[in-house]
Amino acid sequence: MKRQVRKAVFPVAGLGTRFLPATKASPKEMLPIVDKPLIQYGVEEAVAAGVDTLVFIIGRTKNAIADHFDKAYELEVELETRGKTDLLQIVRSIVPPRVECVYVRQAEALGLGHAVLCARPVVGNEPFAIILADDLIEEDAREGGALSQMARHFNKYQCSILGVERVPPEETNKYGIVRPLPFASRISNVDNIVEKPKPADAPSNLAVVGRYILTPRIFDLLENTPRGAGNEIQLTDGIAALLNEEQVLAYEFSGRRHDCGSKLGYLIATVEYGARHPELGEEFQAYLRANTHRLDKSAPPVEG
Repeated sequence: MKRQVRKAVFPVAGLGTRFLPATKASPKEMLPIVDKPLIQYGVEEAVAAGVDTLVFIIGRTKNAIADHFDKAYELEVELETRGKTDLLQIVRSIVPPRVECVYVRQAEALGLGHAVLCARPVVGNEPFAIILADDLIEEDAREGGALSQMARHFNKYQCSILGVERVPPEETNKYGIVRPLPFASRISNVDNIVEKPKPADAPSNLAVVGRYILTPRIFDLLENTPRGAGNEIQLTDGIAALLNEEQVLAYEFSGRRHDCGSKLGYLIATVEYGARHPELGEEFQAYLRANTHRLDKSAPPVEG
């Protein structure tokens, strides 16, 4: 019987220091891209891929994430009383009724591998997805979201799949980089994976970017993975060990990725999503066209 991906893990316990002071009291995953928090885009992508259990690995300061996906009785009553049915429907549809949210506390920030390991009691002996909300990936009109694309290939090949994209060779030191072997169109067998190699040492320019489907064997391997870079348990090291036992594929998904873990990537995503927003896109585009002169390089920079 073929296995299907029904659970998705969201490691969201990080401190978001690159966005301070905005993230001092609010998780970076709750920063809005126009009118939805960043984490919601990832959740919608997971649900569209057939996921019915969302596992959030949170820290002690991330209660806002749980509150966002919880039912808001007072708000719903207020909207219903005022006859704001459109807004009421938006609030009620943040998480479909068939989808369960589970929250697991990561007591210590010991790396992405450790965060994934924290999900083991919920995931059990099933294949599962991992979504890093920092990587906002636009849905492809023909192929769907990145995770939906990967899930279709998992259904066919029944092995771990890493979402990858080609990055400039000089930027390989920012990513986990795979050594690919030909397999199928936009799919490679992963022969090796290296964490943040220098450009001269990189086996390719195929970078792992925020989307994974892994078999449950990864949990046993992560339990025995020593601390690596940054004195943390690295997911990349666990995947490298998995390569010795199972087939792992790298899939070049279709859809533009925005690195919302950086301020510039976040700003670009906000502008582009705003320009295409069904309610205010045309007006926002008109503003941008009429005010390009304001983006004067001679103007003093804004701090932050």
